[in-house]
Amino acid sequence: MEINFGLEFWLVAITALSGLIILLYRLFASKKVRSLKNPPLLLDYARSFFPVLLIVIILRSFVAEPFRIPSGSMIPTLQIGDFILVQKYAYGVRLPVTHTKILDVADPQRGDVMVFRYPNDPTINYIKRVIGLPGDRISWTEDKKLIVNDKPVEYSDPKNIKVNTPYGERPARIIQETLPSKEGEVKHAIQLFAGLSKTTDIVVPEDSYFVMGDNRDNSSDSRVWGFVPKENIVGKAVLIWMHWNWLENGDGFNGSRIGTSIK
Repeated sequence: MEINFGLEFWLVAITALSGLIILLYRLFASKKVRSLKNPPLLLDYARSFFPVLLIVIILRSFVAEPFRIPSGSMIPTLQIGDFILVQKYAYGVRLPVTHTKILDVADPQRGDVMVFRYPNDPTINYIKRVIGLPGDRISWTEDKKLIVNDKPVEYSDPKNIKVNTPYGERPARIIQETLPSKEGEVKHAIQLFAGLSKTTDIVVPEDSYFVMGDNRDNSSDSRVWGFVPKENIVGKAVLIWMHWNWLENGDGFNGSRIGTSIK
């Protein structure tokens, strides 16, 4: 078990410390001390912070957690600067810090947009689309076609666009991709640039998932670094709740994206 000493760890640690201070005061403080109108400053802080921090931990650990999209790997589904809400219980209830699963809910399905801890550095959260489930055979062809379990994925409605990149304006296409899923077909848009691609042909191991970005030519995903272990799953991305891209050449605040469901 690997513990990430990040925000989640310190939230839990401060909450536990605040609760311990309150408990020790109630157990060992004399009646005279407890009757004081002005309690000790440390106790006053603990009483103020404990309930607020406890609610925050419960919400972000078991219900939903906000994330910001820092890169363009999920364009056109998600844009740089999107703030998204991730449903933490979608794939099971896990304890904070240790991430031990205590309740099974459901498994990721093909087509889900999933947040997970990057296998090569679990302190970093990644977001990609689930393409391959355990046991699936996944092929990515030279001409950028996806094949799932020996069946070519359907593509439709191609649109030619121009995309600004660090290397200048480049032609690209937006295409509707239809993924087979247990809950029915999942239709979503992908972005492709001109040119050929490195091929992939693999079988997804047990308790692992194959993921790809919707911006297929500009995504570091399972084609590059491998599979997502089941224990690295964080949750399912469900909603864009704000958009603000303050980077150079960014579009700033974009209210039209607020409330957009992630599909």
